[in-house]
Amino acid sequence: MANISSLGIGSGVLTSELVDQLVQAERAPTEKRLAQKTERTQALISAYGTLRSAVTELRLPMRQLSAPDNLKAFSATSSNEDIAVSVDSSKANRGTYSVDVTSLASAQALASRDVFADRDKTSVGQGTMTLSVGDKTTNIVIDSSNDTLQGLANAINDSDAGVSAGVIDTGSGFQLVLSADETGTANAVSISVSGDSAGTDTDAQGLSRFAFNASMDAGAGLNETIAASDAVMSINGVEVTRSTNSFENVIDGLTFDLTATGTSTVKVEQDLGAVADRVQGFVEKFNGLQETIDALAGFNAESGSGSLLTGDSVIRGIQNQLRQVLTRVVPGLEDASVRSLADVGITTNFETGSLEFDREEFMEQLKANPDDVTALFAEQGRATDSQVEFVRSGVNTEPGTYDINVTQAATQGTLAGNAAATFPVTIDGTNDELSLLVNGDTSVNLQLTQQTYNSAQDLADEIQAQLNSNNALNASEGSVQVSLGAGDELVFSSSTYGSESSVTLSSAESAATFGLDAATSTDGLDVAGTIDGRTAEGEGQTLFLGENSGAASGLQVKILGEQTGSRGSIQFIEGVGERTVDLITNFVGADGAIDTRTESLNRDLERIQENQIRLEERITAYRERLVSQFTAADSLISQLNSTQDFVSQQLAALAPQNNRNNN
Repeated sequence: MANISSLGIGSGVLTSELVDQLVQAERAPTEKRLAQKTERTQALISAYGTLRSAVTELRLPMRQLSAPDNLKAFSATSSNEDIAVSVDSSKANRGTYSVDVTSLASAQALASRDVFADRDKTSVGQGTMTLSVGDKTTNIVIDSSNDTLQGLANAINDSDAGVSAGVIDTGSGFQLVLSADETGTANAVSISVSGDSAGTDTDAQGLSRFAFNASMDAGAGLNETIAASDAVMSINGVEVTRSTNSFENVIDGLTFDLTATGTSTVKVEQDLGAVADRVQGFVEKFNGLQETIDALAGFNAESGSGSLLTGDSVIRGIQNQLRQVLTRVVPGLEDASVRSLADVGITTNFETGSLEFDREEFMEQLKANPDDVTALFAEQGRATDSQVEFVRSGVNTEPGTYDINVTQAATQGTLAGNAAATFPVTIDGTNDELSLLVNGDTSVNLQLTQQTYNSAQDLADEIQAQLNSNNALNASEGSVQVSLGAGDELVFSSSTYGSESSVTLSSAESAATFGLDAATSTDGLDVAGTIDGRTAEGEGQTLFLGENSGAASGLQVKILGEQTGSRGSIQFIEGVGERTVDLITNFVGADGAIDTRTESLNRDLERIQENQIRLEERITAYRERLVSQFTAADSLISQLNSTQDFVSQQLAALAPQNNRNNN
């Protein structure tokens, strides 16, 4: 191609412009065809992307409706704003409650009786201060590095003992103030001193000026400025106590937050409008999908023209499968009051394919037939045994009825005393501590109230009260119940079930006092049995099948009670919401119809790009061939022109001589 600039010199015809014209004529048809293919393929990829987005938009509202709790919306109101109430719809039920708050929870506050001249220089005494808050004990060393009022406050704050300290300037001196981090009597503070450098550990001299416990003599140690107290309220006449001003799980699904004493009427009602809003959201997203499909695949009968995806098999498949799910009678609801979406006011406009929603009809049906409406949308398990509860299904669980058989009921871990204590029993500083290990990982340290207990029940009640207020146990969301055996021996039972449930005795100052010197600890057992005739796995009270276990694969049920043998059957119903979510996941997921089609189109683009590369290679070779041929032809013509010129010159040179000879 280096010679192309010299083309046409010999002939004046075979020019570089002629080469360009011939090359463009060769390139144009193929280039145009590839450009058209590229444009259409990119338009199709964009169209499928738009379709994917519209289909995905439908998944969220359907996922919300596939959860049974979202179809049980409740709202709660309180007539007194100082007694606020919130509701968990998954646990709440309709009801009206009369609430009377007589006491709020408060954190204990203490202050030094002595006033110090300087916060950073005056010595407060040296030794070890032991702070006990609830079941937590912390030792703080006061030495020459922190022997001041501010140093003492800083040491307490740095110890994470559950107490906050500060120094107040009273105008006539400085005082130490302490406050428990948590409210309630269970978090009351007790402070003792050992190794006091000034006087004894209890003479209110030196560091012992900051000691405190509820039984100290008046005028000694710290002064209690605010007593620790529990929040107390009655609900329909039943008194309830908590260490904080937030009451949870007093009534299923309700949480009370108190800011003042007083009375209130609390009403819990089903919020039909909230559920209708969720259904309205689904209808709007579905109609949005239908509008997208119309834009991508619609056909104009008047003009006889279609859209980019008119007649596309992927769109037809999505429409047909969604239509089938949304218009069918849900399997398992054939004999129910509500069987299909049409029964709750959701109908299809067959001219446009969109859904129409009768909100009032839906709320009437939800109020009249809540269980059937829930099953219409969400997955549901209906057991014939009231002590068998549906937990969840698996990905491959098929609608149907499955038999339940229990060969081993789940049990709780227990610790049983070997003998009853001899009453009356006096609990004092030598035998008031008891430590348990619950469920293998929760250490529970109890310190019983020092007094005389006249019966086994009195002692059991005291231990139960200490267990109920134990911070470590509450943080683990577990609990332990204390009961009396046939011989009035103490029996501790973990609230959890299964092989991980246990209660063991870690230590006791005097185990014989409680009849626990030869106590027996028995671990819990997991439930065992079959579902649909197949051996199931057990975890606590939950019985379940793994995947690839037939039609009931992945089904989980909770077995309550101690009865073994046949426990009836459970009917699994897969509602419209759950089924639609599964369909959408298949449509837009990996290897789904949209993904497969998009990948195919991307491969088409790659092939088009390969064809473009081959076109360029072919055109380059064609141009080179033309240039070579033109160059050769031009050279030949140039030579012929040169010969012609030479001959002409020779003839011209001979002409005068010939003329002379003729004369």
